[in-house]
Amino acid sequence: MELRGRCGRRLTPRLVLETAELRQERRTGTQAEAADSGAVRARRFLLCLYLVGFLDLFGVSMVVPLLSLHVKSLGASPTVAGIVGSSYGILQLFSSTLVGCWSDVVGRRSSLLACILLSALGYLLLGAATNVFLFVLARVPAGIFKHTLSISRALLSDLVPEKERPLVIGHFNTASSVGFILGPVIGGYLTELEDGFYLTAFICFLVFILNAGLVWLFPWREAKPGSTEKGLPWRKTHVLLGRSHDTVQEAATSRRARASEKAAWPWIKVVLALQDMKNLLFSEMWDIFLVRLLMAMAVMLYYSNFVLALEERFGLRPKVTGYLISYTSMLGAMAGLALGPILRLYKHNSQALLLHSSVLTCTLLLLYSLAPTIGAVVISSTLLSFSTAIGRTCITDLQLTVGGAQASGTLIGLGQSVTAVGRIIAPLLSGIAQEVSPCGPPSLGAALALVAIFIMSLNKPHSSGDGNGKLKSE
Repeated sequence: MELRGRCGRRLTPRLVLETAELRQERRTGTQAEAADSGAVRARRFLLCLYLVGFLDLFGVSMVVPLLSLHVKSLGASPTVAGIVGSSYGILQLFSSTLVGCWSDVVGRRSSLLACILLSALGYLLLGAATNVFLFVLARVPAGIFKHTLSISRALLSDLVPEKERPLVIGHFNTASSVGFILGPVIGGYLTELEDGFYLTAFICFLVFILNAGLVWLFPWREAKPGSTEKGLPWRKTHVLLGRSHDTVQEAATSRRARASEKAAWPWIKVVLALQDMKNLLFSEMWDIFLVRLLMAMAVMLYYSNFVLALEERFGLRPKVTGYLISYTSMLGAMAGLALGPILRLYKHNSQALLLHSSVLTCTLLLLYSLAPTIGAVVISSTLLSFSTAIGRTCITDLQLTVGGAQASGTLIGLGQSVTAVGRIIAPLLSGIAQEVSPCGPPSLGAALALVAIFIMSLNKPHSSGDGNGKLKSE
């Protein structure tokens, strides 16, 4: 009996140790399975967002290339057609920041659905427009609420880690670019039919409705809580207007007053966010937005007279130029797939990659301006499609890094407003430059890109938004 007791006492610690090890292995296995399951769900959510970007630009690109021809067919003079065309950029200028900030406050799902549905309404009205006034009126909903891609990028920045953000946004841009490649082909075919423009606009409306249904069926529970459904956490230092710190006084407040306060609070947060954006714009991030404006204008000047310049310089027919544009668009879409290895080569330094891609863009614009043969044009256009696609992704990631990802909708919206300023200014500069030479617009674009490079070289590298982002909750 004594021997058995001793043996039992000796074996008991071993059994306890083995049992603890088994429990630990089971816990580790369960955690690994949960992590794998979460990764699969996150991947599925990202693929759904990529599809949203594809459908958005697919529908838009069916209609946008036909707008100038259609407004002229309605009896508008070239001057009126130009004013109508710039009205969209003006609306985008004032609405981008507001809609982006609104998405930070009310949540990505509600803002994304509202923007898609109201944009669909605009394209439905566009298909029913029979005069210039109705045409302009139909452009208003799309001009104000066509921010599907901006909100989607903000949602991506909410869901992925900072190091993966440029790669994921690059993939999203690739999916969207594929839609922009296919859309003009379908739109060009449909417009040759009877009442082709109206049919194309109606199909675009159906594509947007399909996109809204897809967003509605999204697996939103698989997104990070607090970043999509109920809006992002905001500054804790802001106190609700009219709310007392005393719980007794709060309990005595009437239900009607509390309801009106609750309804007004999102708009108060929008105003507070815009104040923060103003401070941030004129302090840490002024150089980032200025670089974005200059590089956007440089690329817009390159495209502004692309068809006309190739016809005047080399006698190239517009049909052949269209093939060249489709070719470069396809390469731009493929650039998003190459972004991952390039970022690893740069050790995820978006600012250095932006600087080098801008140098390449400036050099290629100058090469295109001085190209003696069509072969040199093809080479410069091929490389430009890569450099501009990488630059767009890097400037967006740099905005989110410095500004803080918790106000990503506001930051991306403000970036779109800056680009809208370029859409208004670039056509004016292009017209003046073309008076000098067909090579004037891309030459001026190279000069603007050189100024952007100079600004980036003078300023110190920006720190991460994790600690210094002024829009992040304190």
